[in-house]
Amino acid sequence: MHIVDMNSQILHENERIAHENKHVFEKHGLFVTNLMSAPGAGKTSVLEETIKRLKSQYKMAVIEGDLQTSIDSERIEAMGIPSHQITTGTVCHLDARMVHNALHDFKLDGNDLLFIENVGNLVCPADFELGEDLKVMVFSVVEGAEKPKKYPVMFHEVEVVLLNKIDLIPYSGVSLEELEKNVKEVNPKAVIFPISCRTGEGIENWIEWFKNKISNK
Repeated sequence: MHIVDMNSQILHENERIAHENKHVFEKHGLFVTNLMSAPGAGKTSVLEETIKRLKSQYKMAVIEGDLQTSIDSERIEAMGIPSHQITTGTVCHLDARMVHNALHDFKLDGNDLLFIENVGNLVCPADFELGEDLKVMVFSVVEGAEKPKKYPVMFHEVEVVLLNKIDLIPYSGVSLEELEKNVKEVNPKAVIFPISCRTGEGIENWIEWFKNKISNK
């Protein structure tokens, strides 16, 4: 009996299309960031705060992924940034083909940065390359210090972890030190920035690192 590993085939095909996306992004001179998190961790808020601090220096566009609605895309467009909505229905992540198809209808010319805000899910998005230059994870500290060990895949795959909502730590019973330690145990190379979109704490540290990353591409 011949057993076909369908998951392996799917990921192989996704990787092939991701390479095509990468070629398109490079052709347009884009630095592409894949922003991932669980639902409610604050991806869109982080994106808004990042856009506010960078839009005077860079031309930007956003691809938004959600199961339903265009709520987040509308928030981005309200800031004067072009945004393309991908509605996945029941699919819990964006894949390279979805992004590839979106590029047919979304103007990339003249932009420096492309942010892809992935579907809110703590596991699936990490398995699918999109052709990005940088993977960033937003993690709400109130989700618990144990989560990096319980759900290690995304923590392991990303280069940056933004520990969001640190203004809520006094009310959450979560130890920031324990959380950072657990992230490092899962991914010793991860760059960690504790931040708060509500107070602005730590945001500038993330922005300076990000600008340096863009410059060194």
